[in-house]
Amino acid sequence: QLVESGGGLVQAGGSLRLSCASSDQTFGNHGVGWFRQVPGKDREFVAGIFWTGFAYYSDSVQGQFTISRDDDKNTVYLQMNTLKPEDTAVYYCAARLFGLRMMTPGEYMYWGQGTQVTVSS
Repeated sequence: QLVESGGGLVQAGGSLRLSCASSDQTFGNHGVGWFRQVPGKDREFVAGIFWTGFAYYSDSVQGQFTISRDDDKNTVYLQMNTLKPEDTAVYYCAARLFGLRMMTPGEYMYWGQGTQVTVSS
């Protein structure tokens, strides 16, 4: 139901924009979050956006990443700037109907398959 895209290989200091698209016409009523995960570690919250549009971020990416949504396109974006090697991970989007602030994986109902982001030094 959720499909991420936009990952890839980028040099440190570069930018990427991830997309999370849904075919659900009620996607605009869902709170959406982005998480990332590296092997051997727990999935880490990165950014989220209320179904009403309010955005919130983890301390580690505040000021570096921007989450936004285009409900006409049923898509949520994650603009990632000034990327660092430590941002390398698989990035997942997740959603929950009428979701507000949700910073743990268990609060989400739907997940995408993930997209790999690799930042080279």
